[in-house]
Amino acid sequence: MGIGSYLKKHTEALVKDVGIEPACTLTGKSKATLGRYYSDNPEHTDRFMPIDAVAALEEAARYPHVTGALAELKGITLSYDQDRKNADSGGVNSDVVALAQRFAMLMSEYNQSIEDGVITVNEAKRLLRETSALQQVLLDMKLHLEEEAG
Repeated sequence: MGIGSYLKKHTEALVKDVGIEPACTLTGKSKATLGRYYSDNPEHTDRFMPIDAVAALEEAARYPHVTGALAELKGITLSYDQDRKNADSGGVNSDVVALAQRFAMLMSEYNQSIEDGVITVNEAKRLLRETSALQQVLLDMKLHLEEEAG
């Protein structure tokens, strides 16, 4: 997968995280225009979402999908510290429990996906969702450890 395709996948995840209708409102773009930004059709290969639209959507999203993708491409680790609604503040101990649960869910998805020896596109998408959820738990845990370390 090329860089462009990788960024388009994360742009799609961002729009879907926010929701298509709210994304249209936040960016002032139509559904069709937003769709072109993450379309893998050859005629849209060179179309990417403007950075101001990315910023507006990431403000409303649960996770900065495109910023995270850009960081990963450069080997940069992000520290995501925005308080999220419904985030519990159980600290490191609850993070460890959440980490174990998320890892178990990822392994369960992987086990089901690899059962027939082939990981389908839908199975890969489920694995990606679980991997992202696991990444979020690790970021939460990192923040709690940084708070405790002072």
